[in-house]
Amino acid sequence: MAVTSILSTEEEIKAKGGANVSSSITDAQYDGWVLQAETFVNAFTRVNYSDSFASLNVDVKHLLSDVVSSLVAINSIMYDMSGYTSRQEAESMINVLRDSALRGLSVLRDKKNQTFINDA
Repeated sequence: MAVTSILSTEEEIKAKGGANVSSSITDAQYDGWVLQAETFVNAFTRVNYSDSFASLNVDVKHLLSDVVSSLVAINSIMYDMSGYTSRQEAESMINVLRDSALRGLSVLRDKKNQTFINDA
């Protein structure tokens, strides 16, 4: 079974969790986090990217993938931090991923950028 995502990929999600992410996380858990992240992006931006993803420009797809994979990777790290060399390492990774997600969400929500996204 594989992780199912419309706006991101399993490989990107797992890579962002890092080499020390817990191996006990199931695909079902990842799927739940993906659904939550994708729903959050759609609701936060007030645009249903899940339904229009196939018709989006590749640049927009990469931006959405970055945001969703960052949000899911945060959950995978928080699930079990014991595999990381220190809690500080895990928290630093979470901070970087959070910053990436927030930056992407800001771009997606900006009305001027939404015009670009729709016209791209």
